[in-house]
Amino acid sequence: MEKIIMEHGSGGRATGELIREIFESQFNSDVLSEMEDAAVVPGNGTIAMTTDSFVVTPLEFPGGDIGRLCICGTVNDLCMRGAVPKYITCGFILEEGADVELLRRIVKSMADTANEAGVKIVAGDTKVIEGDGGIYINTAGVGFVPNDVDIKAKNASPDDVIIVSGNVGDHHATVLSQRMGIKNTIQSDNAPLQEMVGKLIENHIPVHVLRDVTRGGLATVLKELALASGLRFDILQEKLPVNPQVKSFCGLLGLDPLYMGNEGKLVAIVPKEYGPQAVQIIKSSKYGENACMIGSVNAPDDQSEIGALIMKTEIGGRRFLDILQGEGLPRIC
Repeated sequence: MEKIIMEHGSGGRATGELIREIFESQFNSDVLSEMEDAAVVPGNGTIAMTTDSFVVTPLEFPGGDIGRLCICGTVNDLCMRGAVPKYITCGFILEEGADVELLRRIVKSMADTANEAGVKIVAGDTKVIEGDGGIYINTAGVGFVPNDVDIKAKNASPDDVIIVSGNVGDHHATVLSQRMGIKNTIQSDNAPLQEMVGKLIENHIPVHVLRDVTRGGLATVLKELALASGLRFDILQEKLPVNPQVKSFCGLLGLDPLYMGNEGKLVAIVPKEYGPQAVQIIKSSKYGENACMIGSVNAPDDQSEIGALIMKTEIGGRRFLDILQGEGLPRIC
């Protein structure tokens, strides 16, 4: 096989060859190898479930590819509820003409990232359609929530602190650079965050809120959390972690890092007294070396501050931030 053809979506011999040679050979799961219509897996307790679709352009980029991206995105969605990710399914939409060697690399990347994240790919599906060689992936994920873990947006409380796990804007800048042909050394941050979240829970940090910072960027995420809690979120511009090269890139193109997408960063909101310990735990985790506290959660002083996100600028002003308006960068994930 060199190119995907319509026959690969027929459900016949060619489909079987595609599944065996590309997917089964890499995912190496005893459950998946049964090739049943649904996967039966062990488990009990409180279950977290998520689903996501991935249409990024280009399919490969510095620091990652659509395969790594889809595993990271699914794993991280589960982690944001405190769940331990366990199982993933994946559905592929392959356009006729898709390069088979590219597909092999993507599938291997998925397998490697699933192994890193400690999850099993247990079921899948493949469809082939007319087109120009595109590859799209849909996933579903299942994880198990430990007893006494209750992490959700409405749990933010006055006097909590806001922590971000690292530099913002890297993924957005990487994808945009590739599309525009801009040469730099910026790399995507796409990463699975299960170790980071697991350490916070294992060390008994009373985490109130977790949210991964993806499309819409940090400002959109924090504004949504402020609205969900009905409180005022205050952040400091001088504390925002941004890679100097990304900052220069933004200056060149007139972009705001606060509204740039990421694929390996989270926001954690914890009680003030646990803030320094939480930062150190995240810093000691893989992918968390640039973690820092960037602000606090407070009771609103008046009606206008209910659900407000306010940034104190480096020159001492107050900037009210809102959810991203408009399209942003399409097909970033």
